[in-house]
Amino acid sequence: MLNSSEEESPSPKPNLTEPEYSGSRDSVETLGETGRPATFAASSEVIEHELGAAAPAKHDPYLAFRSRDYTLYTMGSLVSNVGNQMQNVAVAWEIYDRVSRVSGMQQGAWALGLVGLIQALPVILLALPAGHMADRFSRKNIMLLAQAVLLLCWAGMAYLSFTHGPLEWLYLLLLFDGLANAMANPSRTAMVPQLVPPEAIASASTWNSARWQTSAMLGPALGGAAIAYFGRSFEVYIISIISSIIFIFFVLPIRPRAHERSNEPVSLQTLLGGASFVWSTPIILATVTLDMFAVLLGGAVALLPLYAKDILQVGAHGYGWLMASPAIGSVVTAFVMAHLPPFPRAGRVMLWAVAGFGLATIVFGISQNFYLSFAALVVTGACDSISVIVRHTLVQVLTPDHLRGRVSAINSVFIGVSNEIGSFESGAAARLLGPVRAVVFGGIGTVLVVMGVASKWPVIKNIGSLQDVAREFAARGEKPDDKPLEK
Repeated sequence: MLNSSEEESPSPKPNLTEPEYSGSRDSVETLGETGRPATFAASSEVIEHELGAAAPAKHDPYLAFRSRDYTLYTMGSLVSNVGNQMQNVAVAWEIYDRVSRVSGMQQGAWALGLVGLIQALPVILLALPAGHMADRFSRKNIMLLAQAVLLLCWAGMAYLSFTHGPLEWLYLLLLFDGLANAMANPSRTAMVPQLVPPEAIASASTWNSARWQTSAMLGPALGGAAIAYFGRSFEVYIISIISSIIFIFFVLPIRPRAHERSNEPVSLQTLLGGASFVWSTPIILATVTLDMFAVLLGGAVALLPLYAKDILQVGAHGYGWLMASPAIGSVVTAFVMAHLPPFPRAGRVMLWAVAGFGLATIVFGISQNFYLSFAALVVTGACDSISVIVRHTLVQVLTPDHLRGRVSAINSVFIGVSNEIGSFESGAAARLLGPVRAVVFGGIGTVLVVMGVASKWPVIKNIGSLQDVAREFAARGEKPDDKPLEK
């Protein structure tokens, strides 16, 4: 995201969109311009030679927050995401409660699955055009426009909740909610490197995960408590609307560096530019595939209203804490990772983390005790946090600026759709097999996916320190601080 000004760099930058950039699927040699291959397990001597530095700088856990704009964006996003998580809790609880009272537990699970399917469709249909828009237009303006649409959707949900309107209309508003998020997600992800220098991208990815998971921890807990206190979802929607307005006020003063905008005419080839890059970059392809199938199969969170009400019998308040538990694990893990040096072998750590996610999902599925279930979900969040930080850092660092929006869109398809389709799969499986078997089989499938990805792409085991990856990127000669600012 480091702009359209074509200032010369100290060293030539490869055109990663040309046909000759077709990274081998059996090699990690995707970076390096010194006449010799560069690997992600690069030694410190190589890194020092590339940067002309005597020694690596001391690790600064708060490097990303040295940027005013990143700080504003993070504060606004935290408030907005808390409200969004509260709204998600309110929608799921209201739909399951209304359907299960009339038609029973398994039909309620099916109704929850439909929520995932409805919100997946916009991502499938709009991810590629949204990514192209993020590479051609102001990412900040796209985000603000989408937020305005979300405000209208949440106001409609509040009205339907207050009047006990038909569920069909609630599903329709969820569709428009998904459309707005599908248009905004590539811009949200792709704008972050416009707010920080390249050496701070890994720090920003870590704090992004911490911010997201903090909101995913606070939002469900507050949402569940609010539903239990008021006995309905209406007030939760009102809080979500207020949080969205606060986000807009935080984002308006931000002036991101103008990104390198794509001037390519709109065509099938340009729309698929991000997909072509991901397909030709084994590191990114392997990591997003791993995350996609792990989330697709391990979607136990979609069934939490069912578990809270009918299996663990802890009500709306307990439901809020179950929803918050993965985020508790994620927040603790992200804060610890932010203060520790990067993993020396990040690829292997990510594989073990996803396998741990699957095993903890199995434990949750068979548990009949609230506290054991809570602990198992905390572990899933901790493992997921590690995987997300590694994947996000690799995607942001390895993607050329003019492709970041489209690659973020592909990432949204892999990950966003897997979340929503995973919810649908969980609801459908629970209807056919029962909720416990559906969750347990999903966890087993996640472990098998880890084994398959490690076998298909052994390159993932060779990823070294994420800090080395970021420094290798900086060695290309990028100068983000010289870029103009967006108005």
